[in-house]
Amino acid sequence: MTAVLPDAPATGVVVARGRRARTRRARAVVLVLLLAVLAVAVVALCVGERTYTPVQVLRVLLGEEVPGASFNVGVLRAPRVLTGMLVGLAFGMGGVVFQTMLRNPLASPDIIGVSAGSSAAAVVAITMFGLSGASLSLVAVVAGLGVAAVIYALSWRNGVQGARLVLIGIAVGAMLDSVIAYAMTRAGVYDAGEALRWLTGSLNSAFWAGVGPLAAALAVLVPLLLALARRLPALQLGDDAAAGLGVAPDRSRLYLLLVAVAVIAVATAASGPIAFVAFLSGPIAHRLLRGAGSLVVPAGLVGVLLVLVGDLVGQHLLGHRFPVGVVTGVLGAPYLLWLLARTNRSGGSL
Repeated sequence: MTAVLPDAPATGVVVARGRRARTRRARAVVLVLLLAVLAVAVVALCVGERTYTPVQVLRVLLGEEVPGASFNVGVLRAPRVLTGMLVGLAFGMGGVVFQTMLRNPLASPDIIGVSAGSSAAAVVAITMFGLSGASLSLVAVVAGLGVAAVIYALSWRNGVQGARLVLIGIAVGAMLDSVIAYAMTRAGVYDAGEALRWLTGSLNSAFWAGVGPLAAALAVLVPLLLALARRLPALQLGDDAAAGLGVAPDRSRLYLLLVAVAVIAVATAASGPIAFVAFLSGPIAHRLLRGAGSLVVPAGLVGVLLVLVGDLVGQHLLGHRFPVGVVTGVLGAPYLLWLLARTNRSGGSL
């Protein structure tokens, strides 16, 4: 029968319209998120013990000397906001790469033990060796990469399965939590306080000296992660389909894991493990896009928003000052419980 032939052009038009609609939605979501990030960043720069106008903030950022504002904005708030944006971007992007690649929303670095690796090493370094600053950050990054390598190796059985990696990661994370608990019991009062502050996830130690190394590391890692993330759609189709499309599944997963872990470890070294940002960013971006495109950039922007808004709430809206990790933990824990209940009923992935 030839009756199908006249419908072929119409089908192509429908497909093209659908593709254009998804592209427009993806661009609109990214634009709205960028504007929201800009608005929250301006508020974070203006609000504090003393409030300044956006014009005063802009003059400070342009290098003018504004009495009072030059110190409060230029020395205290600007590096804090920039650090929050960078670590939020890193947590959001790294988290969604894990979740998408392993096709499991629970496969977030702060759930499967990667962040716990950096945290355990940092706590041991603080409480037993008195490390701080760049040396502490280096230890946290190396430990995060090492723990991820161990989890990946233990998960390997003719390839890496998402559920197996998640379970092994949770087990490794539990063991690392016991290391943290042991180190805390052996620490002095001052070191224990410093380690606890680091574990909570905070921007209180964000100054210009730390912004440069963090930005330089992410300037290398984020473009690399974006380039590798182009393989994610093929990997989501399964190993056989990915191989048929010219994407080597095992090698691609290894490269993606290495770069995503490095991104997460660098961010964790800068701010501590800010709870649930990596875990929440991908699902929120997924619901905004509704399948309209790659989740990596939108999830990064959602991560920025979560960190900046969480820090604003923790610093100014709760009566007492709380680290950003406390606020994001309060937001993330109920979502984790809901996700576990939903997954038990129907399974699911991003």
